[in-house]
Amino acid sequence: MDQAQASPWLRNYPGEVPHTLDIPDVSISDLLQQTAAKYPGNEALHFYGRKTTYRELLAAANRMAAGLQAVGIGKGDRVAIMLPNCPQTVISYFGVLLAGGIVVMTNPLYVERELTHQLKDSGARCIITLDLLYPRLARVRGDVPEDGPVPQLCTVLVTSIQDELPFPKNMLYPIKQRRSGHNPSIPYGKHGVTRYTSFLSRAPKLPSQVELNPEADTAQLQYTGGTTGLAKGVILTHRNLVANVVQCSAWFYRVDEGKERFLAALPLFHVFGLTALMNLSVLKGGSLILLPRFEVQAVLETIRKQKATVFPGAPTMYVALLNHHDVKKYDLSSIKVCVSGSSPLPLEVQTKFEALTGGRLIEGYGLTEASPVTHVNPIWTKRRIGSIGLPLPNTDARIADMDTGEDLPEGEIGELLVRGPQVMKGYWNSPSATEAAFRGEWLRTGDMAQADSDGFFAIVDRIKDIIIASGFNVYPREVEEVLYEHPGVRDACVIGVKDEYRGETVKAFIVLRKDVSVSAMQLDRWCRDRLAVFKVPHLYEFRTELPMSMIGKVLRRKLQEEEANEREGTGGSPLQ
Repeated sequence: MDQAQASPWLRNYPGEVPHTLDIPDVSISDLLQQTAAKYPGNEALHFYGRKTTYRELLAAANRMAAGLQAVGIGKGDRVAIMLPNCPQTVISYFGVLLAGGIVVMTNPLYVERELTHQLKDSGARCIITLDLLYPRLARVRGDVPEDGPVPQLCTVLVTSIQDELPFPKNMLYPIKQRRSGHNPSIPYGKHGVTRYTSFLSRAPKLPSQVELNPEADTAQLQYTGGTTGLAKGVILTHRNLVANVVQCSAWFYRVDEGKERFLAALPLFHVFGLTALMNLSVLKGGSLILLPRFEVQAVLETIRKQKATVFPGAPTMYVALLNHHDVKKYDLSSIKVCVSGSSPLPLEVQTKFEALTGGRLIEGYGLTEASPVTHVNPIWTKRRIGSIGLPLPNTDARIADMDTGEDLPEGEIGELLVRGPQVMKGYWNSPSATEAAFRGEWLRTGDMAQADSDGFFAIVDRIKDIIIASGFNVYPREVEEVLYEHPGVRDACVIGVKDEYRGETVKAFIVLRKDVSVSAMQLDRWCRDRLAVFKVPHLYEFRTELPMSMIGKVLRRKLQEEEANEREGTGGSPLQ
């Protein structure tokens, strides 16, 4: 069997995309150094009018690395970064890597319980965070950090959005914060808490060189969850991350080196944003336009003013932009490429957005364990609506029987398995989970899929009951455990239901204890205190019983079937 027969997708590759790529034997931090040498004066970052060149970005990252080394952070030490999209995120990320450390990207939306688990499991010795987030971190560390749940967390660097704003915005920012009541008291100089700006100003200009083996050395622990609700750290090596950004770059063959403007509305703490925005922009010598959060008006204004050309996102983002009442008043013609991930992209959204911008909006697929991209539809040639596209260069994919692992014929539904240089090394501190994630050298995606004769793959259903709400993964068991902690709840089951804006939203089926009265609003408040906001149920349905199996297990699939049949009605009690 020749390669084309074994890999039918190669027949549909654009002529400009090679079937195989040479993955450079470099680290992620080497990419920044190479681009800074090639385009030192090019704009690397744009943040509310403040411009940072590649020369300046590398200098700041070097200072961060040298400062971390000075406080004892060395090769293999974990450093958590809990920041929104801002220049400090990019500086810190490359600074940790230049110091030889391992980055632990942390969701700023995490509540104390989630944050404690990630910091304890990773063994992070340092965290770089935002002043507005410090009170939450302080509660995790405790009044006396040495006696708290994360005693190894010795160094805390605290920055402010103000630190990277241009004049006069940097002068006006603290006034605005005080008026809004967001002015936390931070004990600088105590318990290892240091002001970010002071830390950088005192640091040496250059760090000590660290020898890295891209194939073997871990660059990042990217935490994901499981159906058990236990977050696992995905071990991504330098080679994993370099390979995936090189693969994405080859697919974006019409993206001009040194000229593109990448709109970063996707969070960089998410591996999709990290690879498809930050790392790709650095590799291509582009400008990364940073937005701390997705706001429709801000995105439209930014595209118009900054002439963004590349805009990866989630379907909910494109839906929100299309639904803005004044969207047609904005010039969005600078957009060349948008890659949609995290949930299915509706054809109507794709068609309308392309007509609005004149650019291309295509669907792709990935998972954290693959750095994350494995499949993408061709951008400028033949694509297949409703599919996740073709495997990237150097990536193999197959559909396997769930029980035997044997290959299934084209068109049959089975588990999607992938392999390639972007696939993770394993899970941190979890050899059993690592073993379960693979069939030999093939990564089990946990998704049911099918492939056609042209090599286009389509996701049919999820094996795991993951809910993807606004691009974020929500794991039902984790939400259910929080609901079960409520004294009035007897039984709970959580599923995802279709939502035109979010893709999916979280719905909870609740059985209350006898003679107890609890409202949806009360459960909403309970969950918001214990879960990140995107995990909180949006819909509640109270029942007297839930469907159970003979061994007393709630039949989640039965509820999903019932919900699908009843979606023409209201489907529950929404909390707007």
